[in-house]
Amino acid sequence: MVVDESKIKKAILSGLPLTITTFTLPREMEAYIESVIAVFLKHAGQESLRDYIVYCVKELAGNAKKANTKRVYFIENGLDLSKPDDYQQGMKQFKEDTLSNINHYLMKQQEMGLYIKLILQIRESIINIEIRNNVAITRSELLRIHDRLARSRQYNNLEEALSQVLDDSEGAGLGLVILVLMLNKMGLSEDCFEIRSGADETIAQIKIPLNEVHVENVSALSAAIANSVKSLPQFPENILAVQRLIAKEDAEMGEIARHLSMDPALTADLLRVVNSAQFMQAKRVDNIFEAAKMVGIRGINSLLLSYGTQQVLGAESKEKKQLWSHSYKTAFYAYNLVINFKRDDHLLDDVYVSGILHDMGKIIFSNAHPDLLEKIKRFCTAKNIPDSTFEDLSAGMNHAEIGALIAEKWFFPDNLVAAIRYHHDPQKAPVEHQDLVDCTYLANMFCEYELGNADFDQFEPGPLANYGISGKKQLDTLLERFSQGYKKEAEKQTFIS
Repeated sequence: MVVDESKIKKAILSGLPLTITTFTLPREMEAYIESVIAVFLKHAGQESLRDYIVYCVKELAGNAKKANTKRVYFIENGLDLSKPDDYQQGMKQFKEDTLSNINHYLMKQQEMGLYIKLILQIRESIINIEIRNNVAITRSELLRIHDRLARSRQYNNLEEALSQVLDDSEGAGLGLVILVLMLNKMGLSEDCFEIRSGADETIAQIKIPLNEVHVENVSALSAAIANSVKSLPQFPENILAVQRLIAKEDAEMGEIARHLSMDPALTADLLRVVNSAQFMQAKRVDNIFEAAKMVGIRGINSLLLSYGTQQVLGAESKEKKQLWSHSYKTAFYAYNLVINFKRDDHLLDDVYVSGILHDMGKIIFSNAHPDLLEKIKRFCTAKNIPDSTFEDLSAGMNHAEIGALIAEKWFFPDNLVAAIRYHHDPQKAPVEHQDLVDCTYLANMFCEYELGNADFDQFEPGPLANYGISGKKQLDTLLERFSQGYKKEAEKQTFIS
């Protein structure tokens, strides 16, 4: 197995979770996991934590594997893990029986689909590490683990722990104590570690705050960018004029259409939208007044936001053209998600433009404003912020927040600002904007999944549930349909490079 370093870096910059799933945890998989952790920590600037984290992950993955084996063993012997008497009876021979025939039990685990899943992710300056296995831990098991963790507080170092005998009936007691001591060596307490039971999973989680200096550098640089955003140009006057007209209570569609017709490029963009699959017209519409009526006031305003942003940020370079192409595909997928699962007219009006503009923070850094980039570089030099921090930001780190700041400066509606700000963190979105944020998030993830940059395991469960997507097979079917529709649209439109 080869470690894909570019995929790991992209996941870190975008806040995507990295997932590795195995059923038997063979030695080659352990070696692969260790390599992934090493690369992950290198790009997170935390290489010094490698040995500690590798130990913790191996310990927790081994415990998950053992828990899955235990389930198989108890089922084969007709015993119920949740019953104290059965548990006591089963554990008498568990270790001896399974070690003498381990291949049989590992094969059974795979047949039953009992997995061990590693998740690595960085969000809000926190490294999140999870080991999951898809059998819920019993209450008695959880109590035993919490007891071991509580007892670990009495040890100041590894020597003290090894010199005393712990309950080793399952071989996990001492390992968890060492894990806590490893956390202590990283300057963390056991509060950074927890084991909990989900509906059908056991989740062991470690949360590690990033190096304080790194966090301060990112915060300072983000603040500098936020200040620089204030100096970005306003929308073109022709866009602002139509927006002011729309804002009037007595605005008439004929007057709005007349103002739109004064800008040939804007007119062409409106007609392109109306004649796209979004409106499913039986025949081509060439009249600007008819097009304006079809789109409506809300739709025109969304068009103005999209068109105005592209006018300001431009699309000259190959990199920017690729970003806009991704944005249009995201918009197409988002619109189709709403058509299939929500049927909400207001959401339909908003979701297309949110898809187009969700990555505007990235576009700011794609040579759109060289003066801004030079100003930020000077700030980094003055504050002794490493070039790597600036490079991470220009490669996409924090682009959602930067895009949201620009959207606020341009007085975008709150729901669109939320879609831009939270399109990688949908669980943080305000409740009133959840549908739009979830849809934008899913459409963007569809694009990443289609390119092989994300796996199904990396999708957040909340947005999937919100849009009625229950599994990989359903997602694959939807994506195939959406992708074919987008290709047909590409034959009619010129926005896809």
